[in-house]
Amino acid sequence: MELVYVISGLAVGFIVGMTGVGGGSLMTPILLFFGINPATAVGTDLLYAAITKAGGVLVHHRQRNIDWHLTGWLALGSLPAALLTLWVLHTWNPDVHTLNAIIKRSLGFALMLTALAIIFKQQLLNFAHKAAPGWINMPRKAQLGATVVTGVVLGVLVTLTSIGAGALGTVALFMLYPLMKTTRLVGTEIAHAVPLTLIAGLGHAGLGNMDWHLLGNLLLGSLPGIYVGSRLSGGVPDKYLRPLLAVMLGIVGTKLVM
Repeated sequence: MELVYVISGLAVGFIVGMTGVGGGSLMTPILLFFGINPATAVGTDLLYAAITKAGGVLVHHRQRNIDWHLTGWLALGSLPAALLTLWVLHTWNPDVHTLNAIIKRSLGFALMLTALAIIFKQQLLNFAHKAAPGWINMPRKAQLGATVVTGVVLGVLVTLTSIGAGALGTVALFMLYPLMKTTRLVGTEIAHAVPLTLIAGLGHAGLGNMDWHLLGNLLLGSLPGIYVGSRLSGGVPDKYLRPLLAVMLGIVGTKLVM
């Protein structure tokens, strides 16, 4: 199984490198398929995401693709929301069956939303650009307030499911800041995802929802996978690969919800 986990990390890293689709939406369902406890799968994947995305932050920072001011406003909502969600889980202390059921349902809905975000990404971007004059004229306080609320939603969703910081977060930022460069929005969301997944992952570790040995095997495969996938990015037409991934995520999400 150790070799299987390494290969899984390699495959997910390769796909993330080629498409930019968040690793959580791929890795967590794979871990569930292998029989990993849902809470452990989410906790392990959160730290996996924090470590793998940390390198992306360095690259985007050097290329000046991160709006640190915007990252701070997102974190103002997401980090307290993540801590509050962890506190609720710790205080409530549900039995294993109940916790797994909550995580599975939340994970299912998150996967379905991610699939829709991938499929309709271009339509959402077109809508955002058409609505740009309205967003630009929005009072600055209202825009920042919406950014904090977006962070709160992402904080709860990511802490419960390990999914949402990538595809959903980026789409939300596109809607709020339609004139900002795509590369800058992506870099900003990656910079925001690292502290969020790190805090949520460490919180799950404190709750006992962590398999450190599994995490090591996943990283052993994913780090070279991301490198190779990034180098081959564009080799497979995006219009074919992303819809296939979306359909897969949608099917898995529907099964978890039902």
